[in-house]
Amino acid sequence: MINYNGRRFRTAVNTENGEVNNETIFNYYQQNGEVWADYAGGSVIRGSIIGKVTEEGAIDMVYHHLSETGELRAGKCHSVPEVMNNGKIRLHETWQWTSGDASSGQSIIEEV
Repeated sequence: MINYNGRRFRTAVNTENGEVNNETIFNYYQQNGEVWADYAGGSVIRGSIIGKVTEEGAIDMVYHHLSETGELRAGKCHSVPEVMNNGKIRLHETWQWTSGDASSGQSIIEEV
């Protein structure tokens, strides 16, 4: 199973309705099957994630953040890991806002 503790990620791809971009940095932590992260950068002032790692190594999580426009945003996400040739992790994410318009999207974040 992948251990996410101490890993840092940056957004590589995101759909238009997402708020994170390549300036957003995610700092991941893990203890047993619990995962949490903080993130900031780009249009996000401060955000946090809490989730759990599945037996397959994917992460089911919820997230919330404060945007630079002063909005509080929240959502849920399912992230599927891919170990790249260089040994770093790429997460393929399917997410949905639980605040605002409840739209959904896809993103990819990569370990830096």
